[in-house]
Parts: sequence; structure tokens; C-alpha cells
Amino acid sequence: MMSGIKWRAALAVAACLVALFFLTPTLVSDLPVFWNDHLPKDKIHLGLDLQGGMHLVLEVDAAKAVDSTLLRTAGDLKETLMAKRVRFRQADAAKAGLVTYELPDGASRTAFEKVLKDNYPDIEVAASEIREGREIVSLKINDKRAGEIRKMAVEQSLETIRNRVDQFGISEPEIIPQGDDRIIIQLPGVKDTQRAKNLIGRTALLEFKLVDEEHSVDEALRGSVPDGSMVLYESRLDRESGRRIDTPLLLKSATLLTGESLENAKVQISDRFGEPHVSIKFNAQGAREFERITGANVKRRLAIVLDGVVHSAPVIQERIAGGNAQITGSFTMDEARDLAIVLRAGALPAPVKILEERTVGPSLGQDSIDKGTWACIIASILILLFMIVYYRLTGMIADVALVMNLMLLLGVMAAFKATLTLPGIAGIVLTIGMAVDANVLINERIREEMRLGKTLRAAVEAGYAKAFLTILDSNITTLVAALFLFGFGTGPVKGFAVTLTIGIIVSMFTAVFVTRIIFDYFIWNRKVQKISI
Repeated sequence: MMSGIKWRAALAVAACLVALFFLTPTLVSDLPVFWNDHLPKDKIHLGLDLQGGMHLVLEVDAAKAVDSTLLRTAGDLKETLMAKRVRFRQADAAKAGLVTYELPDGASRTAFEKVLKDNYPDIEVAASEIREGREIVSLKINDKRAGEIRKMAVEQSLETIRNRVDQFGISEPEIIPQGDDRIIIQLPGVKDTQRAKNLIGRTALLEFKLVDEEHSVDEALRGSVPDGSMVLYESRLDRESGRRIDTPLLLKSATLLTGESLENAKVQISDRFGEPHVSIKFNAQGAREFERITGANVKRRLAIVLDGVVHSAPVIQERIAGGNAQITGSFTMDEARDLAIVLRAGALPAPVKILEERTVGPSLGQDSIDKGTWACIIASILILLFMIVYYRLTGMIADVALVMNLMLLLGVMAAFKATLTLPGIAGIVLTIGMAVDANVLINERIREEMRLGKTLRAAVEAGYAKAFLTILDSNITTLVAALFLFGFGTGPVKGFAVTLTIGIIVSMFTAVFVTRIIFDYFIWNRKVQKISI
């Protein structure tokens, strides 16, 4: 019997030592170099409500992704119709989810339908009418494919934002979908909230377009924009006044190359002015395309457009091989770094809009920590005193298990890098109560058995046997609820579920396993026949 007690006691002590091992970085602020180099150094992470930070709810404009897909498909369809020598005229670009074509006769309509059937299964006719002997056909993306595009847009936005946040260097961010088109973002510890919003919300659509030098930009500004062209503005910093100047440019509408072909983007310092700029490198396919574009347009201006703003429009002096280019624009160092991050992470497939924004200051977070800590301390002291006063020696045994329960709970959180939130602290307090409840059930069962005249050894064995199923049932019921909270909850709710789940498992171990070791030690080793309870 004593050998069984020894190995169970060794297991309990080992569990405490492992918990203390992972808790050390949290408890000790100045660890030796050896520890930091070779041993766990992560502290228990604090949630948004404890260390401060930003909470955002974004809405993805997934309909824009559908329109963009339709626009690209319309461009491809135009080339196919021209190759098939089908007579048509595109009346309108993609607008409100529709693109319209004008067909002069029935033969054109038949050929048009065949091209759609053979090459574009995701496109369907939304409306058709006859005007002055010509048929006007409006096309749209079918509902099934549109739903897939919207879903994909949200998923891609989620992944892109997660990549941006990871590169931004925020620890323990929470980025999760909500509903069909919303994303919840929690950034603990972030201080520059405006920079974070700009980084997350920027579409980062990089495009290369030729400057239209055949037509007058002044005429375009007066409303006479040539077909196939568009007016955008180049933003640059005036070195003398320090103000940004927006200069209108007339560009070709066609996009020659996009940021989808980027392989890398990094910040570099200009040798001439000592200013930061973003150096970009295309992948193999993008490099070939960039070389072809620059070779075919020597002595013409190529505009680098990001989210509808022209950052530079240099003259192409020669064919550029190797796939390297620069984005200049009088950036600050932070602006250049953030631009490099969003370019590396990729463009958002659709614009996002901030629906909700909350900021928790670090002072408020510290106040929450202080109050939560005091709540745990006061609750623990009151429970410890109650158990000693009411159950005397067996109450002290329960108190030992309670202290061990708290240490193991925090140790498991540290080991698994769990995030502690304010509701999580509430979960710890609740766990303390549940751990004591299990010991109360065991003690009351032992007391009942002793009243029946049983020996201490028989009373302890019967008490644990009869209380075990009750404790197991109550804890499993609570555990199921906690797991559902973890699976379907977000933010603070999930933090509560994490601590509650860990606490339930640990309290089962300490209440049933650890206290039984102490009882068995006194009964078998000390030959105790009576006990105050």
C-alpha cells in the first residue's frame, strides 16, 4: 500500500514542479541568460481587456469581389468575341453586378450564346430586350458562383489580415470570422491604433498602368475623358512647403500588371535623398511580364498605382530585366514599412469597412488586473478560512489541494500559451469554488459514513467512492458547457471558457487524487484511527 502512496505522491509533486517550471517566466521578471536561451520564456499572455489594445469589427464588401470578377471576365469575353469574329458592342462596364452587350442581329446573338456556353459556364443572361432592331443582353455571374466568390473573398480577407498582423509584430492577436461577411479583430497591447487601422483596412491593390500622353488631361478634367482612359492623382510631398500636392494624371484604364505577381517587398533608403522607399521583386512570371511591358513601352511613362493613388510615374528608359522595381513617394519610415507589409501579405480581394471600434487603454487594463487579482486573493482566503473552521483537519487537507489547484491551473495556461482575460479571472474564481465544492462533497460523505459507525479507513474509502460519481457528473456537465462556450464564443467569452475548462480538469485531479493521497498517508503510515471532520 505504501508503495502505491509513494508513486501517487511522486506524480503529484512532479505535476507541481512542471507547473512551477512553466510559471517561472511569469513569476520572475529577470531570468538568467541560460534560461532565456534554452528554457521556456513566455509569460501568461494577457487579453485585450487586461493589457489594453484595440477591438475592431470589419465588414467585407464581398459584392465588390463579385463585380471585380465580372469585370475581369468581361475583358476576357471581349477578347474571345473578337477572336471568334462575333459582332458586338459593349454598352456598359460592370455596374451593379451586370455587364451589357449590344448585338446587331440574330446571327451575332447565336454566336454570342455559343461562346458563353462553351467558355463561360459561370456567366448567365440576366436580362434581354430589343431596342431599335438591336438586342441588348445583360450578363451576370450566376448565383452559385457569386456565392462562392463572396465566401472566398471573406476567407481571403481573413487570411490576408492575419498575415499583415503577424508581420506587424502583435502577440496573441485574435482574428475570427463573424457571420457571412464580418471579421472580428482583437489586438492586445497595440499602442498606435491609427497605424494599425491603416495597416488592416488598406486594400493594397497594386497596379501598373501607362500614362495616356496622346490626350489632354485638362480636357479630361473638364469631363471629356477619352474611351479607355481614366483620371487619377499623383500624390507627392513638396520639400519646401512640407505639404502634399495632388497632380492629376490621365492614365490608360488597362492594367498591365498587378501586385499578384509580387514575390517580395522591402524598405530601402535612397542614396540620393536618404529617404525610404519600397523595393519590390516580382516572381518569375511577373518578371517576364514586367520585362515585356517595359521593353514594349520605352520612353513612355509607367504609373505605379496603389489603391487608386499614383505614387510615381517614371519614364521607362530601357527594358527592365530581373523583375525589380521601386515605389517612391516621400514616405516616412513607418509608412514605408507598413506598405512593404501589406504588399508582402497581398491585396484584399474586396474593400473592408470598420463597423465597430473599441480601444482599451493600458491604465484601464492594469486596473482590471489589480481588481481581478484582489478578487482571487480575497476569495481564496475566505474559502481557506471557511474550510479550516468548518472541517478542521480535513479542511486543511482541502486547502492544500486548493493551493495546488491554483498553481496547476496557471501552470497549464502558461505551458499552452493561453490568454488570460478579465472573464478568465472570473473563471479562475469560479474554479476555486468548484474545487472546494468537490472537497465538501467528499468530506460530508466521510462524515456520514463515520456517523454510521465505520472505521476511519472504511469511511474514507466509502466517502470517496460515493462522492466520485456525483463530482464526475457535475464536472462533466460544466465541462460540456465550457467547451461549447469555447467553440462558439469569441473574445472574453472564449477567455472565460479556457480558464473554466482547465480549472475543471485540474480540480478533478486535486480534489479526488491529491486529497486521497494525504488521507491514505495518515491512515496507512501514521496509523490514524480518528480525524476531526
